Amino acid sequence: MVIPFKGEAKNEVIYVVPITETVEKGMYAFLNRAVQTAEEENASAIIFEVDTPGGAVDAAGKIGKLLSSTKVKTVAFINKQALSAGAYISLNTDEIYMTPGSTIGSAAIIDGEGNTAGKKAESYWFAAMEEAAKQKGRDTIYALAMADESIDLSKYNAPRGSLLTLGSEAAYEVGYSKGTVNNLEDLLEKLEYSGAEIRTLDESFAEKIARFVTHPVIIPILLSIGSLGLVLELYSPGFGVPGFMGLAALLLFFYGHLVAGLAGYETIILFVIGIGLIIAEFFLPGGIAGILGLAAIIGSLFLASDNIVHMGISILIAISISILASILMIKVFGKKMKIFKKLILTDSTKTEQGYVSNKSRLELIGLDGYALTALRPSGTIVIEDERIDAVSEGAFIMKDARVRVVKAEGSRIVVREIQKLDK
Repeated sequence: MVIPFKGEAKNEVIYVVPITETVEKGMYAFLNRAVQTAEEENASAIIFEVDTPGGAVDAAGKIGKLLSSTKVKTVAFINKQALSAGAYISLNTDEIYMTPGSTIGSAAIIDGEGNTAGKKAESYWFAAMEEAAKQKGRDTIYALAMADESIDLSKYNAPRGSLLTLGSEAAYEVGYSKGTVNNLEDLLEKLEYSGAEIRTLDESFAEKIARFVTHPVIIPILLSIGSLGLVLELYSPGFGVPGFMGLAALLLFFYGHLVAGLAGYETIILFVIGIGLIIAEFFLPGGIAGILGLAAIIGSLFLASDNIVHMGISILIAISISILASILMIKVFGKKMKIFKKLILTDSTKTEQGYVSNKSRLELIGLDGYALTALRPSGTIVIEDERIDAVSEGAFIMKDARVRVVKAEGSRIVVREIQKLDK
């Protein structure tokens, strides 16, 4: 999009790029494209229109490094707020301008539950804020006060125990802001770019998806939907809605991380291999394929993230939900995994259905014969010229002794010796 302005700075190109909403890993892909485009077009400056409440510290770190390393002049135009990670990003630009009533600061580092992060994380963040201000020639005490509540700046309503947040006038007073402007057109005039060719870069649809799916809150939701859908599919005939839902969630996860530059094709290949090994486990003995498949899937998820702790928590949430769903399907709804019906023989040959494993010789009960061999307690008897394997009731029966069949249980013929009976 090109917005022409008349005045000075003819034949110059200025890019205007928005930094809005929550800062997350997907934002880096968009800003990296913007910076590369501006460099390729030999732009005179990039104006970043900032309005963000903050976001992920690791994402802000990558973005800050990106902005501070480009040779193109960078300007942060804070139009409302640049808090937390937004403040850090703004500090990495060459110049800062603010609209009346806008703010910058309040950059404490917190964990996923909203609590203050540990000492190690805080130490890193304090150093990062201080270095960002130092590199651009700004007084570091104010950057530190934005992140460290132990610093006393009561003059700017930030006594010990409170974080520093500067309004437009205070930011100008301490040298963080170069001036206060009403809108973008005023800023261009102040920078003497009124006659320049203004090009506005917006996020593509793919980049918007990447920003959405790489949000720290969305990641565990996607993984939970993916695992839950696949688990429910195991209890459903054929391949239906739960399976498509699970696959769609996982594909969206990897697509977003691929666009954001967090995952490569090798990550997706590893995930596909993992799925293939788990499917193969249904047809191979031993369980090794299933274990390797599960390890490959989990490994691919970790490779797609540069925050191992957050990904580990997300995976644990997804696994917990899947286990709970399986318990509910089995215990509450009485469901069984349909896929195992194809792999496990559940039919039985029952006598009631006409199946007989061994013919019962009930007709032998009460008949007499003689022992062809000694029974100790098993042996062979003869009844009506038929040799029959038999066992005694427990006692030893000598060869040629008279016997009588007293029980027939399938192929088990039980005999008893007949005393004082002629052969």
